[in-house]
Amino acid sequence: MSTAATRAGAAPDRAPAQAGGPSGKRAPAGQELRPDRLSRQNLAGWLYSTPFLVLFLTFMAFPIVATFLMSFTDFGLRNVTNPFDAQFVGLDNYTALADDEEFVRALFNTCYFVVLGVPLTIGSGLVAAVLLNSGIDRFRTFFRVGFYVPVVTAIVAVAVIWRFVLDPSEGLIAGLGAQLGFSTPDFLASKALAMPSLIVMAVWRNMGTAMVLFLAGLQAIPAEVREAAKLDGAGAFQEFRRITVPLLRPTMLYVAVMTTIGFLNVFEEPFVMTDGGPDGSTLTVSLHMYKEGFTFFHMGSASAMAYVLFTIVLAVTLLQFRLLKDKT
Repeated sequence: MSTAATRAGAAPDRAPAQAGGPSGKRAPAGQELRPDRLSRQNLAGWLYSTPFLVLFLTFMAFPIVATFLMSFTDFGLRNVTNPFDAQFVGLDNYTALADDEEFVRALFNTCYFVVLGVPLTIGSGLVAAVLLNSGIDRFRTFFRVGFYVPVVTAIVAVAVIWRFVLDPSEGLIAGLGAQLGFSTPDFLASKALAMPSLIVMAVWRNMGTAMVLFLAGLQAIPAEVREAAKLDGAGAFQEFRRITVPLLRPTMLYVAVMTTIGFLNVFEEPFVMTDGGPDGSTLTVSLHMYKEGFTFFHMGSASAMAYVLFTIVLAVTLLQFRLLKDKT
């Protein structure tokens, strides 16, 4: 009888706990979200998101889908007023790129630009960040601003500066050469020197971004880790190699990915400085795509180039994530 009574008395005590959910906890009074309140919150969220969704669908999603579909057609100038008259050509635009000498040259020039420009940008940005973080005490803000100014400067202004620097008759380098007794070549008119000149300009313009990111990564490294390394007898180079570089892997991955994507899509530098010349030595995929689409109005072929470039960017990015992922 006592056992039955105990069970009978205990049953009501367990009932409220089970009603509150699997954990036996009930939500505080007044905090339950009723269905009508949830619907109002959802409606408010969608209303606040509507301007962004409209802009995204109009200027991002629709052009991406339209360009993808266009890459399988012979879309040209005649189809601007009647886009549905374009003929479906399948993969012809993609297969034709392999036989397009201009596209092959542009792809080679782009790879050349990336292979030299990305390591130089990352290396110069890292060196500048290390010096500003520990080596330079006076005028540190001045140097930070000075290195970052080219990043926020318009490409037209940058082009004017570099045209003056590289001018073979009255430029800064020509003036220094005359003072030292030697002549300087016309950098932008030389097939051998035009692309290296653009790479130097691009590194100078983009190293400020890498410097700022690396500086943030360096300042996030705990001071205790550096002090422990010094107590263990690590020198400056060993500390940099064993402590700084491994702890900067996440930052280095981000800098490498963003810099590579920017350099693979290089357009402004050759467009403003050389227009792809001389003799196609500075022609890049983005510039060739622009000319094919907006000069010759071969929109189908230009769209195929865009998706080939997108595939290359995606493959290189995945490779960088695999090689530079955090292993600390």
